[in-house]
Amino acid sequence: VQLQASGGGLVQAGGSLRISCAASGFTSAYYSIGWFRQAPGKEREFVAGISRSSRALSYTDSVKGRFTISRDNVKSTKWLQMDSLKPEDTAVYYCAVTARGPYNGVHKREVDYDYWGPGTLVTVSS
Repeated sequence: VQLQASGGGLVQAGGSLRISCAASGFTSAYYSIGWFRQAPGKEREFVAGISRSSRALSYTDSVKGRFTISRDNVKSTKWLQMDSLKPEDTAVYYCAVTARGPYNGVHKREVDYDYWGPGTLVTVSS
């Protein structure tokens, strides 16, 4: 199982970025997906998740209404669309997947995920 995140970069506050996570080595449809981020000097935190069924979505409060998680099982790719970015969104963003848990469940804890991508840096300037 391999995950590779891309699409990070530098953007001004109020701008948008879409980061993606390409998967290989497994059937994407069997996995639920999570995006986490780690800001400088802080612990890694849950940002958004989508269930294996794709019917359940969850976002941390600070990104609700600004970020959108999505997936394409045919392309084995997941995306995190980030709009109205703020300087406090600056972090390294990680995608993670797991086949564990309920079909319609969204996992918010790091320990619930089995595979992680290497991360992509998003920097939002004020």
